[in-house]
Amino acid sequence: MSTVLLGLIIPFIGTSAGAACVFFLKNDLKAGVQRALSGFAAGVMVAASIWSLIVPAIEQSSGLDRLAFLPAFIGFWLGILFLLLLDHVIPHIHRSIDKHDQIEGPKSKLTRITMLVLAVTLHNIPEGMAVGVVYAGLVSGSGNITAGGALALALGIAIQNFPEGAIISMPLYAEGKKRSKAFGLGVLSGAVEPIFGGLTVILAALVVPAMPYLLSFAAGAMLYVVVEELIPEMSEGEHSNIGVIAFAIGFSIMMALDVALG
Repeated sequence: MSTVLLGLIIPFIGTSAGAACVFFLKNDLKAGVQRALSGFAAGVMVAASIWSLIVPAIEQSSGLDRLAFLPAFIGFWLGILFLLLLDHVIPHIHRSIDKHDQIEGPKSKLTRITMLVLAVTLHNIPEGMAVGVVYAGLVSGSGNITAGGALALALGIAIQNFPEGAIISMPLYAEGKKRSKAFGLGVLSGAVEPIFGGLTVILAALVVPAMPYLLSFAAGAMLYVVVEELIPEMSEGEHSNIGVIAFAIGFSIMMALDVALG
């Protein structure tokens, strides 16, 4: 149980550490830096979705022979549709380098800052679920999931959460918020990860046969975030190749972690 708790907390620590940058940096993050951080996060999430979630989901369904892809296929689309629903139901703004962000979702009197935190919180949900379902698979002995592989996913998510925490706290401070409040809101945006991770562990433990569906569900939800949010961010403005290179670095690091620790 302590191993599971540690795994669920590691990504949250990454977000908190990133948010703490507000105490050490004076100015808002430059556009090029934000582009690189978004690309890095996208690379980590794509690699994690493939090696830590989709591949194990297909391997666990090998008994279906040529239809082994089916649970992963269904779970993947359920994850996409789940994030699509949340994206439309929860008012939020896209985390954009452009200062003229556009509010999406139902009409609301929520402040821009609140919506910014909601946006990152929304996109942290699938990450928490991904870590939770992998650790649930480890605990249930579902096979194809090792302690090292689960730790690799948790560390990978934590690495990509570090810049995400900074992307939240630094703009808030630049807009006039106190450093302590900007830090607190950055930390708060990551608190949803261990919560949803824990709920996923409980659910997966109760429905072990659903593990391939849950693994691919988390993958679909994470890839929705990558394509809908991170890739546009890393490609904005001039020198978009910075985002592409950062994407490749993030992808390579996550791939190496999964193989080395798995």
